[in-house]
Amino acid sequence: MKPAPFDYVAPGSLEEVLATLATYGYDAKLLAGGQSLIPMMNFRLAQPSVLVDLNEVTELNWVRRRNGGVSLGAMVRQRQLERDPVVAEVAPLVHDTMPYVAHPQIRNRGTLGGSLAHADPAAELPVVMVALEAQLRLRRAQGERWVAAEAFFEGLFTTVLAPDEMVVEVVVPVLPPRTGYGFLEVARRHGDFAQAGVTAVLTLDENDVCRKARIVYLNLGEVPMIARKAADLLVGEKVTDSLIAEVADVGAREEIEPTGDIHATADYKRHLAGVLTRRVLKLALAKATSSQ
Repeated sequence: MKPAPFDYVAPGSLEEVLATLATYGYDAKLLAGGQSLIPMMNFRLAQPSVLVDLNEVTELNWVRRRNGGVSLGAMVRQRQLERDPVVAEVAPLVHDTMPYVAHPQIRNRGTLGGSLAHADPAAELPVVMVALEAQLRLRRAQGERWVAAEAFFEGLFTTVLAPDEMVVEVVVPVLPPRTGYGFLEVARRHGDFAQAGVTAVLTLDENDVCRKARIVYLNLGEVPMIARKAADLLVGEKVTDSLIAEVADVGAREEIEPTGDIHATADYKRHLAGVLTRRVLKLALAKATSSQ
């Protein structure tokens, strides 16, 4: 397959990018790593009139400490997230999750901003950013706004981005003391899209009582699915095996919307959700109890 005809521009600055988006709106598409956009164009699922290449905009590529957390530019490559020592120290869940993302060749080109803006329900980065309560900075020619990660995703491949807006920055807050985390998924082969996945973040007090919990599911709905009811069962309690089993059951039965496909039925995906939730909560609990 070949893409439909399009014009190509390669701005050298963020201001030029925003001016181009202001001019063309829905007719323009941003090219970052191209790992999702180019296949869609080849199959003519996306047919932009103008392709705006971001790879010359070096000002969008950074990793910086910010208020104890970490600030990430939209053009940071996924491979850098996997290898950067600041990310490993400040956002270890991001660091630990990156090897699950496709293959090294894909991560060498794929970008943080591109993955979030694409909003694939099977993508790992959106789920992790929702679990970590990250904040996204969106820019347009007329100004900017901040959006919480959990409010950014609206539906299948759909976000709150206006046609003349783009993601320019993602800020991941620092984890509180005695916080554990984990990410797990099941795929037919390593690097394939996951049939199901889950990430969890647990914070304990000095008496090992859970004071905060986040559980978010991957590819079990059209957006990252936040299991609020299940997570609330943990808060104010000591996390035992029996409580974890109850939380996993509630999450798998009540808080996801799986659809069957050629790889797995909806019932099997619910089963995977329950198994993965139990495992990831035990992983997060072990890290929380061993951390200072």
